[in-house]
Amino acid sequence: MGSSHIPLDPSLNPSPSLIPKLEPVTESTQNLSFQLPNTNPEALISSPISNFNEATNFSSDYNNTFAETFRSAFAQRLKRHDDVTVLDSLTGAIVPVEENPEPEPVPVSYSTNDASPSVVVTRRPKPQQRSSELVRITDVGPEGERQFREHVRKTRMIYDSLRMFLMMEEVKLNGFGGRKGRPDSKAASLMKDCMLWLNRDKRIVGSIPGVQVGDIFFFRLELCVMGLHGQTQAGIDYLTGSLSSNGEPIATSVIVSGGYEDDDDQGDVIMYTGHGGQDKLGRQAEHQKLEGGNLAMERSMYYGIEVRVIRGLKYENSVSSKVYVYDGLFRIVDSWFDVGKSGFGVFKYRLERIEGQAEMGSSILKLARTLKTNPLSVRPSGYISFDISNRKENVPVYLFNDIDSDQEPLYYEYLAKTSFPPGLFVQRSDNASGCDCVKGCGSGCLCEAKNSGEFAYDYHGKLIRQKPLIHECGPACRCPPTCRNRVTQKGLRNRLEVFRSLETGWGVRSLDILHAGAFICEYAGVALTREQANILTMNGDTLVYPARFSSARWEAWGDLSQVLADFERPSYPEIPPVDFAMDVSKMRNVACYISHSTDPNVIVQLVLHDHNSLMFPRVMLFAAENIPPMTELSLDYGVADDWTAKLAICN
Repeated sequence: MGSSHIPLDPSLNPSPSLIPKLEPVTESTQNLSFQLPNTNPEALISSPISNFNEATNFSSDYNNTFAETFRSAFAQRLKRHDDVTVLDSLTGAIVPVEENPEPEPVPVSYSTNDASPSVVVTRRPKPQQRSSELVRITDVGPEGERQFREHVRKTRMIYDSLRMFLMMEEVKLNGFGGRKGRPDSKAASLMKDCMLWLNRDKRIVGSIPGVQVGDIFFFRLELCVMGLHGQTQAGIDYLTGSLSSNGEPIATSVIVSGGYEDDDDQGDVIMYTGHGGQDKLGRQAEHQKLEGGNLAMERSMYYGIEVRVIRGLKYENSVSSKVYVYDGLFRIVDSWFDVGKSGFGVFKYRLERIEGQAEMGSSILKLARTLKTNPLSVRPSGYISFDISNRKENVPVYLFNDIDSDQEPLYYEYLAKTSFPPGLFVQRSDNASGCDCVKGCGSGCLCEAKNSGEFAYDYHGKLIRQKPLIHECGPACRCPPTCRNRVTQKGLRNRLEVFRSLETGWGVRSLDILHAGAFICEYAGVALTREQANILTMNGDTLVYPARFSSARWEAWGDLSQVLADFERPSYPEIPPVDFAMDVSKMRNVACYISHSTDPNVIVQLVLHDHNSLMFPRVMLFAAENIPPMTELSLDYGVADDWTAKLAICN
């Protein structure tokens, strides 16, 4: 790397390092680095780096040693544009600043209806301001990354749960199809007031710990909550010159969404147009200026500071019409002033993706789209079947193997729904009771009462929170098939693919984006009573036991106590223990190929809809988080540690 840049490790895996100065680096400073003391990764997120005396003293020594070098290096600033006057100044260092003490939470009232406050919110008197401290956090180790990831997962869970809660409150006030607000914006605002936004105590350069390349977000404000991109409107996020002690802005992330006609997105290479100069209709109406984010991009290029790239892509789904995909780190390698398509001057920046990162999520998303419509155009070989369900599912289930000649899934009879013991459904007509909601279930419905006074799903069919048991509307109900309380009985809706994997044998992945709480499919097999199971296991236990499925990590789903001061988690009546086994040795469905993991992205929810026997609920699978396409699904089977990575019967 040239001597005019801060030394950056191309492997993106150095030790955690503070960026105390942003100056050109001479030959004498090329090999210097800064080490933070070992600490719990969680502490790096929650505490300012300035608390680490060791790091501060070390950076102070660095500053004193090379002060003269920096003064001479910045005697004159670069003058890249003739029409821009840049003042000569002594460029100082961007150093840790002392943060204000955190205020105590104050309960205030909040309501979706301004006239009648109804929900108490734990709110800070003044939102925490973004720090001017630049820091790069890398090489946290596997355990540190796991902790960061868990922290991000919990925060996203709170955001999704709060957004759904606000949406449901809005429907109660205005009715379904009435005036629509912005629950995504309200949720972000409430979390900000309660100090639940991540990385507000520092500006992170490079990767955000816990956020992985390919992660998908459905709302722009969710990027702010995660600390991935701090601007709610602007496409360039940067540290302003007024906050840096050297007076120069530094860009940290950009959103590429095609908002400017001069953008040219080629994947690993992006010709990014600066911001500004557009009218209210999004048309270029005047020349852009080298200020704000545009100047920050030029300064980041000069200092060799990488930027995070998030792509905004149109993607119709039940939650939003657009998704944001984190595509990793890019370097700004060139910038220039040019005449745009509309005849006005625009700033352009050439961004090139840093090598050695995971495949871009936007590329995987495009691949998955093609696989759903024309799979052979991108994968001409490896397909064994384009529908192992033989049309028993609503959508085809692919079978793909480009590793070996194994075709095992073809040897089983496909079972779309679990087969229960004979005679179980006799009670369906004798003892069943249903609702009379001809137009669809709403408040006061009998089925709502069966579910402890609240429906389990929102109006998009997403699971609001886990329950011991969900009672969906059944054959005795008069509500239409479109009723919000008929979700799992509609069957498979997303495209799934069974694929051969070197790590897990057979695995399952989705070709669609799965939003947190989205129904995936039923775990189907032949249900056996305890007596039948005892007989079949005399020569070895190869059965699946639904009672062992673990979802302990997701028990907090829907818990808003950190935001709503008067929130009380609902209590549900206990149900009899699930005491049946499932034989999948001859008949099974796609779910039986889902891999076992103690860190799963799929959860189990017990559901009743076609009978009333609490002893034999259906085992339904839901997405536990936002799952990007082509990501392997995993489930915690509750097996012992000495078992293989997947149940032997399915491997």
